[in-house]
Amino acid sequence: MRNAKSTGMIISVQGTSLIKLLLGLILFLFFIFSISGLMTSLKPQYRITSSSVHLAANNLTGDLLYKVLGWENHYFLGSLPNRDEGPKLTNVLLKLSTNINLNDPRSLLGRELPGFSLFDSKIIVADKGVNYTNMPVESAPPTEVMKAESEAALQNLDDVQPDGGNSSPPPSLTTGDRKVVYLYFTHNRESYLPYLKGETDPDRAYHSQVNVTKIGEKLKQSLEARGIGTEVSKTDIMGNLNKKKMNFAQAYQESRPVVQTAMTQNRELQYLIDIHRDGHRKDVTTATINGKSYAKVAFVIGAEHSNYEKNLQLAKELHERLNKKYPGLSRAVIEKQGKGTNGKFNQDLSGKAILIEFGGVDNTFEELYRSADAIADVFSEYYWQAESVNQSTGPKTEKH
Repeated sequence: MRNAKSTGMIISVQGTSLIKLLLGLILFLFFIFSISGLMTSLKPQYRITSSSVHLAANNLTGDLLYKVLGWENHYFLGSLPNRDEGPKLTNVLLKLSTNINLNDPRSLLGRELPGFSLFDSKIIVADKGVNYTNMPVESAPPTEVMKAESEAALQNLDDVQPDGGNSSPPPSLTTGDRKVVYLYFTHNRESYLPYLKGETDPDRAYHSQVNVTKIGEKLKQSLEARGIGTEVSKTDIMGNLNKKKMNFAQAYQESRPVVQTAMTQNRELQYLIDIHRDGHRKDVTTATINGKSYAKVAFVIGAEHSNYEKNLQLAKELHERLNKKYPGLSRAVIEKQGKGTNGKFNQDLSGKAILIEFGGVDNTFEELYRSADAIADVFSEYYWQAESVNQSTGPKTEKH
């Protein structure tokens, strides 16, 4: 009988292969730790954040993605029009790597000129003649003006107070006792030069008494004449900044709790409108409509929050309705985000929040009040149409 011998498997591993494997693992770990160390050692403004990823994703347009798909499946390319050359990959890579857009020279100058990033806004939709050279601008007032230490004397006050309204019959639709629109003023002392005696500097067009709050009073009057209950803030935001020794750039930080308190105290509030004044001169901010002079308006929307799309849609709708009924009244819808701007403007508090620039430093209240009436006219049409559509789920309206 033969002795049984156990059998086994012998695995041969070459020493050079093992060394290569270990070296590869070490190099891989070294690479990972090097990248991690590099990213964490960068200054905060250069680190990859969710906002920078979002910005990069925005630069990848639908045309580019369609073109990339076409490289894999040529049927996609065959469906494109012959004249459509598609986005140039070199331009896209340059924009992603340097944030320079060859179609917008501001992207090159913005990093080199101090303060230029303040103009880093985007025109969503605009009336003719509006471009990046005449977009709405706001500049901080000199310290002594902001603190009302050297306010100009007042003049031409005959047309400052809103009239008592008209004797038109009561509206057929009304919100009753409910206040559904909230008007407030983050830069509440923004004023107009025609009412400031001896003042010609646009940067000094500020006053504690005669300012954009008067427009709020007129807009409230016009909205309520159309059945829309409106609440107007009386808070002196700039006065609060002075008391707390805060600067002009912190105005939205100060107005935010004011809006939040109003929303908490009145759950019926639906629309939040922040009223401002543009810094441009009369030739840019004035329109003649049916032989009458109006102060042009512009809508500013912050893009750094989740309610951005809803607010943008509201602003675009009002812009289009205004210019259809009052040609040339609305200058544009402007989007603001990024370094050098607030990016929210408290509009993250509601999906129905907008900022409206009323006229410029040279406009008169006669012109401003006409514009307030026009906005109330268009807004009321929009509001009641929306209420009609959402009547089954929205607040009930009362009829007279």
